[in-house]
Amino acid sequence: MAQLTYLKALNWAFLFLEERNKEREAARFLLLGRHHWTTTQLVLHYRDEMPATEYEQYQADLAAFAEDQPAQYILGYANFYGRDFKVTPATLIPRLETEELVEWVLSVAPVKDRPLKVLDVGTGSGAIAITLACERPDWQVSAVDISPAAIAVAQQNAQTLGAKVDFIEGDFLTPVMGQQFDVIVSNPPYIAEDERSVMDASVLKHEPDLALFAPNNGLAFYERFAQEVPAFLEPDGALFLEFGYQQKEAIVRIFEQKDPLFSLEVQKDMANWSRMMRVSYDFNRNLLL
Repeated sequence: MAQLTYLKALNWAFLFLEERNKEREAARFLLLGRHHWTTTQLVLHYRDEMPATEYEQYQADLAAFAEDQPAQYILGYANFYGRDFKVTPATLIPRLETEELVEWVLSVAPVKDRPLKVLDVGTGSGAIAITLACERPDWQVSAVDISPAAIAVAQQNAQTLGAKVDFIEGDFLTPVMGQQFDVIVSNPPYIAEDERSVMDASVLKHEPDLALFAPNNGLAFYERFAQEVPAFLEPDGALFLEFGYQQKEAIVRIFEQKDPLFSLEVQKDMANWSRMMRVSYDFNRNLLL
């Protein structure tokens, strides 16, 4: 029997996925992910023999992917901002766009003579909160999620990555009632129920509905932020939000109609879609009214 090399296994995997009309590059992603290899490292191992037990695992991974299981859930982790985060079906898989939201927070957060108080609402795997805590160890970072299973995953990620984050189980801003923050950041559920028909099967089958879908055409959480967030912001604090690529006008309208004291700044992602917003509130003007 001819030696089974990594290159032969990869080529077989490409064909396996193509025959099932699945994204062929997942074959490389899964192989790299099991080893934590770069593409260059994989090339250096092309002619090496793949052990039989590893090939069996690779076949199982590919079969699961062919049945619409996301590759990150198969591997058990997703990379976010240069760090590996445990992910399970209780948590949303962190997306590249959310890295851009984190980068924006890091680049514009105010500098103070005390540690910033930061809150992540709907933390999921903890990717946003933990990344901010790792990048700015002097910040006081808290994170809220309504799902106890998600909180458990986030706590494990924080421990693994050495991040100091206070995780709190509860609905929206209720668990931090009476507190004010310099930065509140959130990637809330924003998909409308009627969008299910155009969504990827792997997302619908495996990622948590709780983290994906929201009432009122996906706008419910933005409406809640517009209603509640001023009470939770420091006078010069800001709310940072991620949203869907077609939702900018609706979300701007929500905040503008709720209170003229809101100030909004929209940011585009690398694909040139409007996907992020910074919301501040003019407390000084409010005192004059």
